[in-house]
Amino acid sequence: MPNVIFRHEDGTAVEVAVTAGENLLEVARKANVAIDAPCSGNGSCGKCRVKYVSGELETEKTRHISDEEFEEGWRLSCLSKVTGDVEVMVPDIASAYKSRMKVADLSSRKEVAIFDKAREEVAESGIAFQNVFSVVDLSMDEPTLDDTMPDNERLIRAVQEATGAERVGLTYQALKKLPDVLREQQFRVSAVLKNMDGKLMVYDVRPSGEEKLCAAAIDIGTTTVSGVILDMRNGKILAKASSGNGQIRFGADVINRIIESRKEGGQEKLQKAIIEETINPMLHNMCRAAGIHGSSIYHMCVASNTTMNHLFAGVNADPLRMEPYIPAFFETDSINAYDLGLHVHPDASVVIAPNIGSYVGGDITAGTLVSMIWNKPEFNLFIDLGTNGEIVFGNSDFMMSCACSAGPAFEGGDISCGMRATDGAIEACTIDAETMEPDFQIVGEKGQKPVGLCGSGIIDVIAELYRCNIISPKGKFIRDGKRVRRDEYGIGSYVLAFKEEAAGHKDVAINEVDIDNFIRAKGAIFSAICTMLRSLDFDVSMIENVYVAGGIGSGINMKNAVTIGMFPDIDLEKFHYIGNSSLTGAYCIAMSGDAEKKVHEIARNMTYMELSTDPGYMDEFVAACFIPHTDTSLFPNVKQEEV
Repeated sequence: MPNVIFRHEDGTAVEVAVTAGENLLEVARKANVAIDAPCSGNGSCGKCRVKYVSGELETEKTRHISDEEFEEGWRLSCLSKVTGDVEVMVPDIASAYKSRMKVADLSSRKEVAIFDKAREEVAESGIAFQNVFSVVDLSMDEPTLDDTMPDNERLIRAVQEATGAERVGLTYQALKKLPDVLREQQFRVSAVLKNMDGKLMVYDVRPSGEEKLCAAAIDIGTTTVSGVILDMRNGKILAKASSGNGQIRFGADVINRIIESRKEGGQEKLQKAIIEETINPMLHNMCRAAGIHGSSIYHMCVASNTTMNHLFAGVNADPLRMEPYIPAFFETDSINAYDLGLHVHPDASVVIAPNIGSYVGGDITAGTLVSMIWNKPEFNLFIDLGTNGEIVFGNSDFMMSCACSAGPAFEGGDISCGMRATDGAIEACTIDAETMEPDFQIVGEKGQKPVGLCGSGIIDVIAELYRCNIISPKGKFIRDGKRVRRDEYGIGSYVLAFKEEAAGHKDVAINEVDIDNFIRAKGAIFSAICTMLRSLDFDVSMIENVYVAGGIGSGINMKNAVTIGMFPDIDLEKFHYIGNSSLTGAYCIAMSGDAEKKVHEIARNMTYMELSTDPGYMDEFVAACFIPHTDTSLFPNVKQEEV
């Protein structure tokens, strides 16, 4: 039986026994070796690169690996078969989604301002930012032979005296701690209370003086997971972090992950990838940054798309991908942290922002909450750019939503040099029309070398290539130069940074296949907007504001997004980038019981439109798969420079 050794760049290694003929990517998955595979192993993305070191490995040739790279030992793990003992090196970039967990520096006002603004705007609508948790300091007489009252009754009476409440109870976790904490603290303790429809439940008993009463808000994106820890008493952000979604090695899109979940042990594997490999390490790092223990987190809100909600909760998601596309739940209030193995207080309730359709989930209802379009009389558009593009249109009288399969392009997937908006990502770019030389901004510290392109950078590069007449409306290269080249298959590409200028092991370049993938993604967004407006007998002139969300970079150049035909050609002042609205929405829900009620009201009152059943959607989509569009009259302000 052959042995496979996966050696990481930091020197650590994983050795596993396999059956001859097994696929190397599948072996890595079984051994829990993190290799990014957005296409789920069908050989189309070229991201699952490993470097052959020694042994017996049978590999198919692919256009994603040049002859020079192949000679250096680079292979795609999904196209490699183990035929004997073998050792491969797993580069950091192959597991970047896992290794690049980032804890934000909260000394930067920018990191917390967006949460303060969201809370203020939601509060202006009349929503109270009060939650059901409180802390009360208690001092009790110590038991004696003449006073043999049990500990729980002693505590309950003390709570009743301090609060005036008639009905008080203890959770099992609080009861387990009670005897030890009371005696260690000489019967002077703090009790964490939760108001449950008039009955106070003691959630925790702890030493007096522990001031933190925390909640966590988590946005589970298909590609990226973000989270914050907040103090529930004042809304202060104590820590913020982001990470790649560990599930991405099972596919970049929800369909591939659902299929993977139906394999033997797959559902548990997908749940483990998001909870044990992604969320729990994030919580641990945030708790360390905030100076608290995970048990101080008594409440959680999770906002994610419908599939991610199911996989997170360990619920069968397979019916979501098959007609009539029925989820197991839209709303649930029965999950706590202990059920899922989350490293917070075991009794912490886990609020999942409500779904409204098979492909419009809690990330959109949470985002709609903070976009405030539900509280405005004018017609507004809310667009969330992620692996799926979700759109909400309406005002205070009505709202309609839909989802389009944009693919992972906006978060760097399906793009050969694509990556999340983390250190090393090119997030903004301009190109000189005459020299074709690029000038770009990179995420991270000054002097950081480029690793790849994130979503906002991809939009800029394609818009600039089109503006400078370097590519045609079909996305094909029509000019030659030092930075434009063609491979042995005739596929053109534009080099943003040559290998010696980049941080990785190859050039940072965008090719015609990448551009075609992105044109389809932006076409899906624009055609969805047009289809929804047409169904209401509206047109783009009736849109007063467009709120764009999604963690695809520090912000989107709206002019460039219009140039490529992703957004309608309207006054640029009507566009507003609101960042990761799913996370800010989850923050508001975690902070406020009223906000939680409002988001459920929003979900119940929103109409869901299934684009796949609209007879005109496909025609709209095909027409939008050009730059900017086959009907140029829709984009009168988009011009190319004469060169």
